[in-house]
Amino acid sequence: MESMAKKKPRPRRSFTPEFKAEIVELCRRGDRSVGRIAKDFDLAETAVRLWVAETDAGEREGLTSSERAELAALRRENRRLREDVEILKRATAFFATETR
Repeated sequence: MESMAKKKPRPRRSFTPEFKAEIVELCRRGDRSVGRIAKDFDLAETAVRLWVAETDAGEREGLTSSERAELAALRRENRRLREDVEILKRATAFFATETR
């Protein structure tokens, strides 16, 4: 029976803050899983998860998960309110022509 071959340890690499921020942004977008992103960029999944956690804790620049969720909710509300205003403008114009 063959013994399991040990993997050669990966050499320690360093990444720029800009690169880390891009990876965190890809994770936040939600198009791909953290594991998939890590594999695509030949990164350790735990390192990517740590970068995301550091951003959430405020140790790295960028929006935290709760701030992103709040921003998305505010954008949805803003879009809905703009649609309401547009409907009211059309209704006002309609009734203005009806009363003349």
